[in-house]
Amino acid sequence: MPAIKQPRYRTIALRIAEQISNGQLQVGTKIHARSTLATSYGVSSETARRAISILEDLGIVETRHGSGAIIISRDKAQEFINSESDAQNLQNLQTDLSKQIEDQKAGLMTLTQSLNAFIEQTQYYKKHNPFRPYELQLVNDSPMFDQTVSELNFWHRTGTTLVGILHENRLTLSPGPYAKIQRNDTLYFVGDELSVQNVYNLFYE
Repeated sequence: MPAIKQPRYRTIALRIAEQISNGQLQVGTKIHARSTLATSYGVSSETARRAISILEDLGIVETRHGSGAIIISRDKAQEFINSESDAQNLQNLQTDLSKQIEDQKAGLMTLTQSLNAFIEQTQYYKKHNPFRPYELQLVNDSPMFDQTVSELNFWHRTGTTLVGILHENRLTLSPGPYAKIQRNDTLYFVGDELSVQNVYNLFYE
């Protein structure tokens, strides 16, 4: 979000208030005539008039007929400076928040692109490797050993299809319902991403 540009006449009014606050311009003294002020800041007489008008509205100066603008309050000048500082801080905060939001949007867009790419790669892999089996070696003791695939109700309890059993370096493909599963066997099965956990839970839950 671009910063809001301060009107030139308001900037001039703030500069005059700062000179009053720091003592460069004393209460009771007369500010330069509008034409001189316009020349000093390189602006039109109308811009200079509007700057004086702001100071008058804020009670910092008093315009007297034939005497120009007389400084009447240093405290009001400081209040004006404080108010402008608070407004600038709020604007800076708004700018910072807007930038953070834009950065987050860019980050989310990048994350979304990466996620979409991951999904595409996953779908591609599944399409071209639909039957790549998971495997699990049963190295720990389990009360479920020495039972057949049928006795274990393997498919219903795991949601997977057992496609192979490696027992003592001998691989049995498409084991039937009477094939036994023993300790140190390596099971090969097809299923979804939860398959390994489901099969593990069957033996070690």
